[in-house]
Amino acid sequence: MDLDDADHPTRRRRGLLIVLSSPSGAGKSTISRMLMKSDDEITMSISATTRPKRPGEIDDVDYHFVEDAEFDGMIAAGDFVEWAPVFGNRYGTPKNPVKAALKAGRDILFDIDWQGTQQLQAAMGEDLVTIFVLPPSMAELERRLVARGTDSDEVIRNRMSRAASEISHWPEYEYVLLNTDAEQCLDQVRSIVAAERLKRQRQIGLVPFVRDLIGSAN
Repeated sequence: MDLDDADHPTRRRRGLLIVLSSPSGAGKSTISRMLMKSDDEITMSISATTRPKRPGEIDDVDYHFVEDAEFDGMIAAGDFVEWAPVFGNRYGTPKNPVKAALKAGRDILFDIDWQGTQQLQAAMGEDLVTIFVLPPSMAELERRLVARGTDSDEVIRNRMSRAASEISHWPEYEYVLLNTDAEQCLDQVRSIVAAERLKRQRQIGLVPFVRDLIGSAN
C-alpha cells in the first residue's frame, strides 16, 4: 500500500479540538469560516445559546437556540463541556457530539472566549489546540466592529471596553497570531493544524503499524 494512501493505517488518528479566540472584531469568525471552507476534515462546533436568533440564522445550524430554563437543565445534567455568560446571554458546548467526533477522528473548531477555553482545557486538555488572534491595533478593532454593521453604538462600546480584558488572557494560549491580513492568518492556522495532526500521540494507527513493520523484518 502506498504510504500516501489516505486509507493507510498510519493515517488513523484522534480528532482535534481547535479553539480560536479573540476579542470581538479581531477576525476569529472570518478565519473560522475560511478554515472550514478550505479543509473538509473540520466542522464547526454548534453551541447552545440563550441569545435571540439574528436575521438569517438557522436553529441547529448556527446555534442551538434554547430558553433559559432549558439551558439551566443542560447545566444541571452535565451536558456541557464548557459554558459561559457573554454580553448578557449564555453559550455552551454540548458534550456528546464532541466526544463522538474525537473518537471518529474528526476535527471540531470552536469560536469561544477565554472562559470557555479554560473549561474546555480542564475537560478535554490533551485533545485541545488553542489559538488566540490579536488585532493589529485597538483603532483597527473598533473600525472592524463598526464596519460589520451588526451592532449598535452601545454594543460596540461594550465590546471595546471588554477587549483589553480579553486580550490580557493571550498567554494562556499555545499559539498567538496577529491578524493584519486574513489570508496570511489563515495560512498560519492551517500550518498549526497540519502539525498538530501529525503529533505522535494523536496518530493511533502508528503503534500497530510499527509493531507489524518491525515484526516483518525479523
